[in-house]
Amino acid sequence: MATFEPGHLHIQRAKLQPRDFGYDIKLDYEVVSDPKEGPSMHFTLHGEINGKAFEEEFTLTKDMACNFASVAFHAAMKHGMPKSADLRTMHKEYDLMFEDIREQLNVKPGDPVKPEHLE
Repeated sequence: MATFEPGHLHIQRAKLQPRDFGYDIKLDYEVVSDPKEGPSMHFTLHGEINGKAFEEEFTLTKDMACNFASVAFHAAMKHGMPKSADLRTMHKEYDLMFEDIREQLNVKPGDPVKPEHLE
């Protein structure tokens, strides 16, 4: 199950079998101003994975903010999310969040990505 409202994504999955996994994760975000990079998006990923609480924060520059799902998934994996987790069922909510981030940061299709941010 997933719910979205601007600035907040909440995803959860109940553990149904003993060998299964469950999670209750919130991803909050807000625009911040980085003195060097300008407008950026600050994310706070927090909740529980298999009953273990965690919190992690990261900031993505305007040109990299639309890569939030990959960065958040890798952060969740560090805290116990199985690599095999299939989060595609939340596609609608991710699309809404993606559009909200693009709007808040004024990202336009075709805007360049700084090569140094890809390293």
